[in-house]
Amino acid sequence: MKLFYGAMALLMAGTLLPSVFFLVLYMATGERVALVRAGKLWNFLRVFTLMGFNIALWGHLVVAAWELAH
Repeated sequence: MKLFYGAMALLMAGTLLPSVFFLVLYMATGERVALVRAGKLWNFLRVFTLMGFNIALWGHLVVAAWELAH
């Protein structure tokens, strides 16, 4: 699970940091393209966060069920 948590943290940081960068860029320049890009990256971050939570939750449930059965 450590590998999974590390991969999810990398994916989340890899979308959060550019999203913040483009949001700051939009606030500094007013370019609409930067705002659109920040929004898309933010949506990807939400997807990765929910996916990571669901996989971790169900993974722990499967491991617990496996240990109860054996």
